[in-house]
Amino acid sequence: QAPYRTLLRPVFAIGAAAEFIKIKMPATNPKRTPSHQNTPSYRFQNAMLMGVPLLPLALMAFYTYNNTQYSPLIIGTVAMSGMAFWLTKSAIPVIMPFMLRKGIIGKDINKKGTPEGEVPIPESQGVVCGVVYVLCVILFQVYFTNVWKDLTWLVEYNAALTSICFMIFLGFADDVLDLPWRYKLLLPTLASLPLLVAYRGSTSVVMPAFARPYLGRIVELGFLYQVYMGSLAVFCTNAVNILAGINGLEAGQVLVISCSVLIHNLVQIDIVDPNSSLLSILLITPLIAVTMALLWYNWYPSKVFVGDTFCYFSGMTFAVVGILGHFSKTLLLFFLPQIINFVYSIPQLIGIVPCPRHRLPKYDKDTGLLHGQLSNMNLLNLTLLTVGPMSERTTCIVLMAFQVLCCAAGFAIRYHLADFFYPQ
Repeated sequence: QAPYRTLLRPVFAIGAAAEFIKIKMPATNPKRTPSHQNTPSYRFQNAMLMGVPLLPLALMAFYTYNNTQYSPLIIGTVAMSGMAFWLTKSAIPVIMPFMLRKGIIGKDINKKGTPEGEVPIPESQGVVCGVVYVLCVILFQVYFTNVWKDLTWLVEYNAALTSICFMIFLGFADDVLDLPWRYKLLLPTLASLPLLVAYRGSTSVVMPAFARPYLGRIVELGFLYQVYMGSLAVFCTNAVNILAGINGLEAGQVLVISCSVLIHNLVQIDIVDPNSSLLSILLITPLIAVTMALLWYNWYPSKVFVGDTFCYFSGMTFAVVGILGHFSKTLLLFFLPQIINFVYSIPQLIGIVPCPRHRLPKYDKDTGLLHGQLSNMNLLNLTLLTVGPMSERTTCIVLMAFQVLCCAAGFAIRYHLADFFYPQ
């Protein structure tokens, strides 16, 4: 019981302080509550959105019931994630007035020309998620080291936390300083250095069947594998960042990918090294919790903006989990929409086609619909050009549904087609 008390005491203290400050702090951001928000259709869609994490949670409950060896760790992870959700949901309203006071705000460009488009919205609320996430994961280490005796993973675990902390700091610096794009490629590279230095896993890769006659079954990459891991960190952080622009999209895609990663590790825990799967579960479950709390405020109509901090923080967490969990190729399958968006955006990203600062669709204030723009080359505009004009909320739901379908396709490829490309 001592580890539980040590673990929960500071969490409850911080949460109580957040609730006290929230009561004392006057509201400075007007509520953006359209009349349709109380309709049955709106409530049903919100219930479906909150139901996204139910599948991995149900799988965790089933696995815990049938496997007592790892159940203390999984139960502790779920409990800590519940605390992370509560802390984040309580802390965001506390931080919002400070962001407004310091001018770290933005306006909703997709509502330009309407009263809602003139309301200042606090930016960079991803820093709240990042701080709560790191706090909870560090506190959980106290409990984890008491119930799990194999601590060979501890060096990589702390290196992963260092990389995530570094990325939160650099992401917030980007939100405040508004750094140019060329520096956004450098920041994840710098943040991934602690993990790359501490990594002690394999640096070899298994080749697909068609390449084995030429390269053999296993190829040792050595230093090139370190380059690959750094490149993965750069891709994951920026892939989330460039598929953005409407309320709820950044947090929504992170939520779907996180749940997919959790399901994959629960399935793999008895198949591969349990240490790597448990470490991935420990790191990804709190990310689901803090993302759900952020989405509570970022969903249409958004009361806060996530900022680059959240995109960098979540992307680095994905990279860390994929590297330490040894499933980086499967992780890229879950990033299929982001890969499509990146490939489609290349002409603008490298300067062949003029690239505006905000590659957003055009908002029609008379109809309230978003219209895709051919000149803005990203998946958001491509979806609107393909499907037709939609409201901002519906567009986000469509893109999240596409993310779910792509993750399902990733599971199908990983568990049904992998033996075709990688025979034993």
